[in-house]
Amino acid sequence: MEPERVRIAVGDESASGLLLRQADAKALYLFAHGAGAAMTHKAMESNAQGLAQRGIATLRYQFLYMEKGSKRPDPPRLAHAVVRAAAAKAAEVAPDLPLFAGGRSFGGRMTSQAQAEEPLPGVRGLAFLGFPLHPAGNPGIDRAEHLSRIRVPMLFISGDRDALAALDLLKPVVSGLGDLGALHLIKHADHSFKVAAKSGRTAAEAEAEALDALAGWCSALS
Repeated sequence: MEPERVRIAVGDESASGLLLRQADAKALYLFAHGAGAAMTHKAMESNAQGLAQRGIATLRYQFLYMEKGSKRPDPPRLAHAVVRAAAAKAAEVAPDLPLFAGGRSFGGRMTSQAQAEEPLPGVRGLAFLGFPLHPAGNPGIDRAEHLSRIRVPMLFISGDRDALAALDLLKPVVSGLGDLGALHLIKHADHSFKVAAKSGRTAAEAEAEALDALAGWCSALS
């Protein structure tokens, strides 16, 4: 399937987006990219196509720094504004589909911060593909402080070798969210869901497991 290009107004600026919606879609996932990879990155494209095969439409979008070709992520206030604008565009282009939001790493974290500040209209839940709980080599849970203010279900899909989400920290963070938090661990996978050859798994298998988990969760909440 070829995605449809859309423009997302963000104040006096605008960002680009890619809507991939199949005829039998049962939900829409607002899909933000990570800090270093644009919405057109092969992993983002593969994830979007894989979700389409599982009945989940996607709206990928760019943060403004990526739109301008910069490598320096936007400050949170500006990133949150882009998330809100993208959520409004999602409601506009697919008003009939249950809406979920999140994304990879940085994109998922900015989405959760925006939701914690003020709920995104119509969003039924947040799903994170590799939530960056802390910087690599500097474990901590400061980045999780805002999650307790979110009142919609959250799914954390994480590799059990993720250097940005130590399991001894991530597990209690998610369990502390009570019924609103769920954790799906991908065995032998890192932050990008890559797996070592000696694990006996392939990257495609790890990706399929992650997408199955995300699609199944969205379908259950729809």
